[in-house]
Amino acid sequence: MHNPLDSDLMRSFLAVADTGSVTHAAARLFRTQSAVSLQIKRLEQNLGQPLFLRQARGVELTPRGEQLLPYARRVVETLDEAVLALREKPLVGPVRVGIPDEYSGTVLPRALAAFDERHEGVQVSVRVDHSSALLQAMEDDLIDIAVIYDWAYVQEGEVLCVDPTVWVTSLHHEQHLRRPVPVAVYFKSDWSRDYAELSLNRQGIDWRPAWTCDMAGGFRLAAMNGMAIAPLSRSTIPAGCRELTVADGYSNVDSARVLLRRNPRGTSPALEGMAALLREAFAPLGIAAPGAAAG
Repeated sequence: MHNPLDSDLMRSFLAVADTGSVTHAAARLFRTQSAVSLQIKRLEQNLGQPLFLRQARGVELTPRGEQLLPYARRVVETLDEAVLALREKPLVGPVRVGIPDEYSGTVLPRALAAFDERHEGVQVSVRVDHSSALLQAMEDDLIDIAVIYDWAYVQEGEVLCVDPTVWVTSLHHEQHLRRPVPVAVYFKSDWSRDYAELSLNRQGIDWRPAWTCDMAGGFRLAAMNGMAIAPLSRSTIPAGCRELTVADGYSNVDSARVLLRRNPRGTSPALEGMAALLREAFAPLGIAAPGAAAG
């Protein structure tokens, strides 16, 4: 028989409570939906009563679930604190940073230059990838700090800023005036389908995929060279380009939060220093939000 307050069950309970959805909780925990459902069922069986009410659009806490919530948070937070205390990394060690390609040529160089001045001799390695891949790399203990996008507002992490994705066109080529509109899209991307392409379809814009790649750097080139309009974070619009607004017939693609995620396996003064410099570097980019977001 499982302990009713098994920490693994508590984490699943918190993820479902915070997101209001087993599906979103599963994505956050890197588990299947059925595995999370089974854990919630097991916890409810151990406690002898339901913790969630199943609704058409998700789940809501029952009164007993509301009662359990603060205890679950305390259990998980205490365990996380114990992990940090017992597995603290060396005072001076490597700093492994993961960041989306969008910021690899803007925010990251500024932060790394400042870090190098303050932490001479500390080895820094950078992994540039998509948010989902960075989260998996952190799960695999390949990086210590990750900057990720949260479009659906379901991920945990410290909010660095809000940096919406907008449609961008060249000032000289004005691709948005062509019909069909040439558009830059990602390869096999759920985000591209569910946000970028959907925003065009909802506005009834006649468009065609004219530039397909896997990194935002390619999108910037497509916009600058007059090949396509491209979905880019507002803070990364390149010179010679502009945002397409409602006046042009375009709305924002998303209102993405930029989050700072920490590897729970330990920290060090060097890692804390990198986190502080990333906060400083991202603060001017968008609407800053205090504290950690629960999702």
